[in-house]
Amino acid sequence: MDFTFTEEQTLLRDSVVRALQRDYSFEARQSIVRSGTGWSPDVWARLVELGLTALPFPEDVGGLGGSVVDVVAVAEVFGEHLLVEPYDASIVLAGGVLAAVGRKDELERIASGEAIGALAHEEGRGTPDPSLVTTKAERSADGYALTGEKRLVLHGADADVLVVSARLDAGLALFLVDASAPVATRFTTVDGRRAAHLRFDGAPGTLLAADAEPLLRGVLDRAIVVLAAEAVGAMGGLLRRTAEYASTREQFGVPIGSFQTVAHRLADMKIAYVAARSTLLHTTALAEAGRLAPQDVAVLKAQVGRLGRRVGESAIQTHGGVGMTDELPIGHLHKRVLAVDAMFGGTDHHLRRLGAPRSPAATG
Repeated sequence: MDFTFTEEQTLLRDSVVRALQRDYSFEARQSIVRSGTGWSPDVWARLVELGLTALPFPEDVGGLGGSVVDVVAVAEVFGEHLLVEPYDASIVLAGGVLAAVGRKDELERIASGEAIGALAHEEGRGTPDPSLVTTKAERSADGYALTGEKRLVLHGADADVLVVSARLDAGLALFLVDASAPVATRFTTVDGRRAAHLRFDGAPGTLLAADAEPLLRGVLDRAIVVLAAEAVGAMGGLLRRTAEYASTREQFGVPIGSFQTVAHRLADMKIAYVAARSTLLHTTALAEAGRLAPQDVAVLKAQVGRLGRRVGESAIQTHGGVGMTDELPIGHLHKRVLAVDAMFGGTDHHLRRLGAPRSPAATG
């Protein structure tokens, strides 16, 4: 099994790196986070121009027919640059569901960047387990009516296309809901993304898929792989910036990187980063081969969460108090790692998930 990126994927990564280095400096990113929208339509247009919004979708909806490996390749770059645009919400989550159920009209709009999508699924229990969904869908004269509340919906108040999971009879179903129907409580996450809590009070919905739990689990597992790639990218940024700082910051007339304690800390950071990235590449290869099992996803999520926290804390310790200020990227990169760990189940949740009997490959 090949754990390296192809020449085409490397070229794609390089083009994304160049674009973000030119248009998405840390200072520019901070201005975007503080803006009224919290993300940049101009940057989004640049991602569309690069083909990134069309990357994972079939050609018959205007996509490029890319794979999960292609998305992981660019997600690492997004993580290091702390991207706050709605790529995960629109392309990975909502787009993943719409592609799985074959909704071409909405998918064409999302692939072209014309529409922003969002998936409303979690309900505040700290786990993505579909069996815990309590939002209800009832049949009405016009179709279905949804009642319940969804928490931490990435770009939930920005969405043009809103996908919602809800309990229908005894099973879990997925619905398309008018994005203006729910009552939205907007907020900014700890790592700078825009999100919302959404409350549905009889909101009309169009059924996308009944008995959708296996489908939704597959989409969420692939989304976790992409989020893990962002966290690994942030870990790489922490390691690089800390090594640069240790080689230039002097005490007693010598760089602090020459001190044994700091040198050992940097070595431990490098080991943790390499271990996390190796797990990411292995899991991505399994997904590409159609052999991704729930336990593989749990190992990845737990490994990246645990090691990412270690890398972030070591980076802050090396920088001292300045590492936690808003003026440096270090604290923000650490927050991105922590935020990814909290999404769709934290480290402890996925360690418990590993205790379940191993099932055959069901996702990918």
